[in-house]
Amino acid sequence: MSTLERMRDWLRDHRLALDAALAAGVLVSMVAGSFVDAHGADGTTWSARTPDVLSLALMVLAAAALVFRRHAPMKVLAATVGVSLVELVTADPRAPVTMSAVVALYTVASATDRPTTWRVGLLTMTVLTAVAMLAGPLPWYAQENLGVFAWTGMAAAAGDAVRSRRAFVHAIKERALRAERTREEEARRRVAEERLRIARDLHDVVAHHIALVNVQAGVAAHVMDKRPDQAKEALAHVREASRSALNELRATVGLLRQSGDPEAPTEPAPGLARLDELADTFRNAGLPVEVARSDSGTVLPAAADLAAYRVIQEALTNVRKHAGPGAKAEVSVVRVGPVVEVTVLDNGPGRDTVPGQDTGPEQEYDRGHEHGSGPDTGPQEGGGHGLLGMRERVTAIGGSCTAGPRYGGGFRVHAILPVKNHASALGDPV
Repeated sequence: MSTLERMRDWLRDHRLALDAALAAGVLVSMVAGSFVDAHGADGTTWSARTPDVLSLALMVLAAAALVFRRHAPMKVLAATVGVSLVELVTADPRAPVTMSAVVALYTVASATDRPTTWRVGLLTMTVLTAVAMLAGPLPWYAQENLGVFAWTGMAAAAGDAVRSRRAFVHAIKERALRAERTREEEARRRVAEERLRIARDLHDVVAHHIALVNVQAGVAAHVMDKRPDQAKEALAHVREASRSALNELRATVGLLRQSGDPEAPTEPAPGLARLDELADTFRNAGLPVEVARSDSGTVLPAAADLAAYRVIQEALTNVRKHAGPGAKAEVSVVRVGPVVEVTVLDNGPGRDTVPGQDTGPEQEYDRGHEHGSGPDTGPQEGGGHGLLGMRERVTAIGGSCTAGPRYGGGFRVHAILPVKNHASALGDPV
């Protein structure tokens, strides 16, 4: 830090000392100005005249008042104006005591608002000029009287300009700080939303494939001794499901790598084009799934396509885990005007009695009717996040999703997805 910067910081921390130095400078200027004779034989000359004692006392009082100009600007202005009025009326020739009032008026103008500056400035100019013209020993048209008017006016204008500049600089700094805080908040919001989106995808992948692995492993354990061929086939499905889970997890986590990473996956996110493949994985796990589609030629936005796939995947996973033995699932994808409606129905009684599949509170994924929740409730204690994740994912792209028990038994998941691309707060899909 340079010497000038250190001095500036010191003066900023010791404003009273700065004002005292200013007051001393004004006092020296007033005393020096009192030796100037503006009416000498050869015009303005330096004379050997010594100022009157009263004038010297008034100059000292005015300079002393300026030491406190920041603490009480209005009171200091009133004191300096009073001292100046005494000098204007009594002294002949005059001492420049009015200089203190000029400094005080500048301080008031720089520290208050514009209306106050106008009122106080005009009053000070009027009083000092009128007294100098009407009650002073000089003629009213003397240049000293006009000088009083000019200097007080310039002091008010200069103070107002300084105040305006300070306000402008402060507004710019405040706007910059607000913009910085907004950028930081926006960055934190985007990070939180990105985490939520990745968590949804990881949930969907794990929920689907681990559920299938659990079912097939239970079947294999159940028939290992009596039907080894069927157990071998079930273990093959376990291997295939685990491989698919690893591939999807690798693709999802790979998106977190830096751009330009040659190992980053380039495979697109799953969509309704892979619906038949998805249904086959559940059929291989023993869940009859019927698929009906009437959306031929419809191209969904990437986010909506992924949301439709994940809704069906999560709904079928819940059917397989919770609908009980003998349950069947029906999947329909229908184009209705500007939207695509996705519906997943099942007729299961809602009990997990598949051989080899554990039941109990450790199961993670919920069905609303098993926990007493309706279409608009989230997972309750002991439940999971499947239905809540469906609604969040669909709502994020401008759609709607409801889930709840069917009349007469079973469960229904219904999602409405926009065909056109809606602005999403979550951006592009993972």
